[in-house]
Amino acid sequence: MRAKSPRLSVTVAEVVEVNSLIKRFRFVRTDGQAMPPFSGGAHIVVDMDDHGTRRINPYSLMSNPADLSGYSISVRRDDTGRGGSLFLHQQVRQGMQMQISYPVNLFSLDQRAKKHLMIAGGIGITPFISQMAQLMSLGGRFELHYSVRNREVGAYVDELKSLYGERIHVYFDDDGDKIQLDSLLASQFFGTHLYVCGPKGMISWVRSTAEMAGWPAGSIHSEEFLAPPVGEPFTVELLRSKKTITVGASQSLLEAMEAADVEAPYLCRGGACGQCETDVVRLDGQLEHNDHWLTDEQKASNQLIMPCVSRFRGKDLVLDR
Repeated sequence: MRAKSPRLSVTVAEVVEVNSLIKRFRFVRTDGQAMPPFSGGAHIVVDMDDHGTRRINPYSLMSNPADLSGYSISVRRDDTGRGGSLFLHQQVRQGMQMQISYPVNLFSLDQRAKKHLMIAGGIGITPFISQMAQLMSLGGRFELHYSVRNREVGAYVDELKSLYGERIHVYFDDDGDKIQLDSLLASQFFGTHLYVCGPKGMISWVRSTAEMAGWPAGSIHSEEFLAPPVGEPFTVELLRSKKTITVGASQSLLEAMEAADVEAPYLCRGGACGQCETDVVRLDGQLEHNDHWLTDEQKASNQLIMPCVSRFRGKDLVLDR
């Protein structure tokens, strides 16, 4: 996907306040046609014009893949973020016209699995909602373990329990509930695949625990979209484009490239897919790596940067872009 890739023109068909932190948005095509097909775990990128500031954020689809009449996403409000979630919560209304990307799946179900073990934290529940709907239609085996702070912010708990019964296990942090991960992993039969989506700490914990327990690397799947952090403005020379750009405090390097009409590839815009990986030609300063795509060795080499989420602090940065 590229900065000038095709977009879908959509109308906001529904805005639902799920709880005090989360709203659900449903999009339908403005031309009345069916949405493009997708599979459980896919995401879209929502293009937002926030009074002249362009915000382009990825969100997991939570719709049933069998229903192509529209796409639904759920967005958790972040009062300290760069503004994308606040724009959606405060400015998006039913009937509003917007632009979204075609769906991309970086967190798909492995159809070779004999069972799917899902672990969700907070808003990380959203991709699993579409995946479970897909598995139900296919007769697949699954169970979900869903950890949330408390009952008030536990999005979709009652609905999921009603749909899937004993397959759903919910843990409320405020009640002292904890996923007994060691015993949970040990109880799974051969051929089970593990999926985790949620906060960074949860993902690291689940992945490392499974790896230490001997789970094959190919059976462990995770997804986390990172939001570009705010930081000090910096200047970058783009060698191939023959342009010098300034990256604003609340702007990502990728966004600054796009604003300068420099083509840069992406799939997720959240440090997960590797598509925007860019070679560093020269630097006098320090790269601030915020992705979870590059290895520790690659980050230490200062030869690569992920423009979607990473920043720079120093005097001189030249990129091969």
